[in-house]
Amino acid sequence: METRLEMLETKSAYQEHLIQELNEVVIQQQSQIDKLEKSLAQLREYLSSAGEQQGSFEQEAPPPHY
Repeated sequence: METRLEMLETKSAYQEHLIQELNEVVIQQQSQIDKLEKSLAQLREYLSSAGEQQGSFEQEAPPPHY
């Protein structure tokens, strides 16, 4: 009986350690996701403003040497 109890306690300790490690991985991944979402939003904003600027250039007549 005591051996079984020790085995269960050992398994429980390993599981707790594994859960802590997995939690750390999830936290790191969420941090990466947040950074990527922020970068994506900045890129979309940049492309949107670049598209608006490009639209204004297209309306201008080409230089005479064309």
